[in-house]
Amino acid sequence: MKKIIILLPVYNDWESLIKVLEEINSVIKDVQKYKFECIIVNDSSTIGKPKIIKPKSFNSLKIINMKENRGHARCNAFGLRYINSNETYDYVIVMDSDGEDRPIEIKDLINKISENPETSVVARRVKRAEGLIFQTLYQIHKLITFIFTGKKVNFGNYSCLTKRDVIILSDKASLWSSFSGSIKKNLTNLNETDSIRGLRYFGPSKMSLFNLIIHSFSIIGVFKYTVFLRSTFMIIILSFLINTLGSIAITIQILIVFFNLLIFIVSMRENEKALFESNDNILNENEITH
Repeated sequence: MKKIIILLPVYNDWESLIKVLEEINSVIKDVQKYKFECIIVNDSSTIGKPKIIKPKSFNSLKIINMKENRGHARCNAFGLRYINSNETYDYVIVMDSDGEDRPIEIKDLINKISENPETSVVARRVKRAEGLIFQTLYQIHKLITFIFTGKKVNFGNYSCLTKRDVIILSDKASLWSSFSGSIKKNLTNLNETDSIRGLRYFGPSKMSLFNLIIHSFSIIGVFKYTVFLRSTFMIIILSFLINTLGSIAITIQILIVFFNLLIFIVSMRENEKALFESNDNILNENEITH
């Protein structure tokens, strides 16, 4: 029987995590083809951890407590490397622990890997729960990403990765900065399933405007050399249009240069050394047996 490990990062959001575990349990309890384990990465939470009970449908549940807070993306990067080095597995499901990745959609991920066991699956966002302003900015982010990279990145963390693809990703420095960007750059063959972005179970969303900008630039930064080449081409084309567009063309050229500078700065978040040494941040590990 093949094994799926569910990777859940958490920072202080224990109430949501407990509900997510309960819902995952109800979703997978009737799945016969796979056995399930769960690894929770506690990103140095400042709120005391409550009693966590292992759901009956999980063969095992482990909590890895980190010494220092590193952020959501880096918990996922650490988690994939940890699983690849320390666990036996066939697939890894990566998802948020706050309810925005709806546990019911695990069924869709499993159906896809059952149809095509050798291909990883990403949850393509077809509907989001945020307000109009956020959704508009998110669409702008997707458009800018496509213009400067030629890639359509329409998914987040929610995915089911094959062991082969986990091995590929776990050594990529870009994983330390952007999970979805790393997938799009390094995995050439992906399946997709439709996904509706859910609402957080408790508390407001942590994706502020500033975080959305950093998230967007981090994805684009994975393709920084492509961005540079496309930008160079745009600047050359605009040079031929200066007589027609005048100061507008010059202004756009300056904005493109400034955009590339920002992308280069954000791309410095990629850190191969930090990725490879992420195990050093482990405080302790707790196996939940009941």
